[in-house]
Amino acid sequence: MSLDPDIAALLEMVQAGTESGVRIPFPQLTAAQARADFDASSPLLDVDPPALAYERQLSLPTRDGAMIDARLYAQKEPSGRDPAPVLLYMHGGGFVVGSLDSHQPLCRGLVEDSGAAVLSVGYRLAPEHKFPTAFEDAVDALAWIGREGFAAGMDAGRIAVGGDSAGGTLAAALAIEAKADSSLPQPVLQVLAYPGLSSRQTSDSYERYSSGYLLERSTVDWFFHQYLRDDSDRDDWRFAPLAAPDLAGLPPALIVLAEFDPLVDEGRDYAAKLRAAGVPVDLQIYPGMIHEFLRMGNVVADALHARVAIGQALTKAFRAAGERAA
Repeated sequence: MSLDPDIAALLEMVQAGTESGVRIPFPQLTAAQARADFDASSPLLDVDPPALAYERQLSLPTRDGAMIDARLYAQKEPSGRDPAPVLLYMHGGGFVVGSLDSHQPLCRGLVEDSGAAVLSVGYRLAPEHKFPTAFEDAVDALAWIGREGFAAGMDAGRIAVGGDSAGGTLAAALAIEAKADSSLPQPVLQVLAYPGLSSRQTSDSYERYSSGYLLERSTVDWFFHQYLRDDSDRDDWRFAPLAAPDLAGLPPALIVLAEFDPLVDEGRDYAAKLRAAGVPVDLQIYPGMIHEFLRMGNVVADALHARVAIGQALTKAFRAAGERAA
């Protein structure tokens, strides 16, 4: 299939902005400048639903004594009497950009479409915080739900992990970590939207789509230069879940990919590896779409369609988990 016409128009606009100097690529910016640019552009692309009835700022402790921001979204105030199922969500942004604010529309939409609560985690970013800090922050957020979630109205027995792009990487790695550590709440679903999964970016799709399709090779290289301590980190499954030796016993996965994404082959490969390990996988590849399309509700209807599909998968997984516990 060809590019969606609205996506093609967006890419033409991005290219024109780059050529005119209005848009400066991330590798030419400092991390702070890139973060500001990313947050400023996000509202232009996405549909922001009205504020939910319950939105609460939280601070979560980490293993090194730091506190990280988080935001809990729900349709009504959750309580210990009626704890809500929860999606622990990690935002995308190459481990360098992205924030609670940039992904607020997506998180609000996922609450509306699933009926569950969403806990969005402001994990620490590179280069100030190198690998594996973002992963450890995600693990610590999951552990916090196990310890304190009930008091905040969250049901640790009905939890999913999810994320987009680099957040999808973190969610995939978090599912692997939870399987190995029985003290952590055990996710009933992992939602991986166009995640990075491979140690090396050498796939056919990476060669085909890493220039001119929004996610540029130079940008990925810049992200990883900020995030990784050295090249050996690439082979660590916490950065590249495809490198994990054993995926058996992981929770079912919903993997949402875009046809014209450099990372689409990595997603296909991970789906195949999960299935080979006996893990149920729902692989959804959206024709004509590019990386980041899930946050492009102002550009393409498929962004909203994908959110609905994620919401339905969450509802189904949480209902099944509730029935098992009854």
